[in-house]
Amino acid sequence: MIHYKTKEEIELMRKSAMLVSATLAHVAKELKPGMSTLDVDAIAYKFIVDNGAVPSFLNYRGFPNTACISVNEAVVHGIPNNYQLKDGDIISVDVGVFMNGFHGDSAYTFAIGNVPADILKLMSATKQSLQLGIEKAVVGNRVGDISYAIQNYIEKEHGYGIVRELVGHGLGKQLHEDPQVPNYGRRGSGQILKEGLVIAIEPMVNLGSKDVAYLEDGWTVVTYDGKPSVHFEHTVAVMKGKADVLSSFEIIEEAEKNNPALCSNY
Repeated sequence: MIHYKTKEEIELMRKSAMLVSATLAHVAKELKPGMSTLDVDAIAYKFIVDNGAVPSFLNYRGFPNTACISVNEAVVHGIPNNYQLKDGDIISVDVGVFMNGFHGDSAYTFAIGNVPADILKLMSATKQSLQLGIEKAVVGNRVGDISYAIQNYIEKEHGYGIVRELVGHGLGKQLHEDPQVPNYGRRGSGQILKEGLVIAIEPMVNLGSKDVAYLEDGWTVVTYDGKPSVHFEHTVAVMKGKADVLSSFEIIEEAEKNNPALCSNY
């Protein structure tokens, strides 16, 4: 069942989503080689609780941490551990918060130091595919229009692999609501988009094959061929004419540019 949100509920969701963005910006200020992904998770946890919210992912279906932190060939759902970040790594940080009765959800991939040009190009393309998907999140379109916009750009224009096994989703009082929002599909297919629908759009794009595998920890998804993967995500409210993006990359990008340990030139 799809739960449509009132204007007042969307404003509450904007506060949740913007706290997620602020958390990712705070993480961006601190990222550097030598940090463990557990260190990154601790930074995110403290920032969220200090701002009066609850981490959405912590203990969700048994997930043990605040953030899903996925490095290099890890696509999504990476469990923070003692791995120490090094020059040339890319790290996806996916965070959710629960406050005022609603969840916010967003993810951002960061480049640590000197990342190869082909991976920076992958990051740029993935972020652009998210924007193209958001442009289709308007009243009267269908979920498939979002899916096609992402897939067509990624596969036909760049030749990257778009992950099939994991998808975007509705968002609200529950972390995962209907409908599912795949990053691949046919134009004009799927659920019709109506005002008040709030969704998480989140392309997951692999440098090589679209195929993935699951690690024994039961959570971490990795590329089958071991090549890097990139993940960006926004919380988006469907509106007439133009989607309303409830999360923001602007404050994250500003922090990214001001951290000499990160590469923002992509």
